[in-house]
Amino acid sequence: MKIALLNYGMGNLHSVAKALEHVGANVDWVLNAEEFKDHDAVVLPGVGHFGDGIEQLHKRGFYSLVKDWVAGDKPFLGICLGMQMLLEESEEAPGIPGLGICKGKVKKFLPDDKTLKVPQMGWNTVEVRENCPLFKGVDNNSYFYFVHSFYAALESADIVGGKTEYGVNYCSFIWKGNVYATQFHPEKSQKTGLKILENFVKII
Repeated sequence: MKIALLNYGMGNLHSVAKALEHVGANVDWVLNAEEFKDHDAVVLPGVGHFGDGIEQLHKRGFYSLVKDWVAGDKPFLGICLGMQMLLEESEEAPGIPGLGICKGKVKKFLPDDKTLKVPQMGWNTVEVRENCPLFKGVDNNSYFYFVHSFYAALESADIVGGKTEYGVNYCSFIWKGNVYATQFHPEKSQKTGLKILENFVKII
């Protein structure tokens, strides 16, 4: 079993790779689409600007690769920016189309409560849909680590796997078949985060 970790130059992927390896995964760093072959799952992490991320996906041939992989309902995990780029567009980068895998828009936090700082940085809970294999053995409303200024506003509730409250009740976890994506960072979320990654490896 081999996981392709898409390395497109956005964020520190070392912590994601280390966490996956800790739970028994064989991680293969993939720099471009030409290096992708015979992989059993794809992980798309990322931290940074939506527009820059999409540009790098195009540049490295990952844009079409991710769309085709997800269309085939093959094991996929997006993390943080890797989740946001699944949507059609973002207020962070007007006019730049996202992957369009999930209908909706990435919006900026504009909380009325001025005690809520932007970006959201720290621990918050995730209310998860029932019977999700990625959360097997994880208590509902467990805490996970977040760092983000924008959130996913999806058109369809069918693929909202989990919700988090931060001035607005937003989708913090996408779930559709074998496709999973988290706004939070499982690799920074201690035991609960490692359990999520362990479950992903088992799903593969």
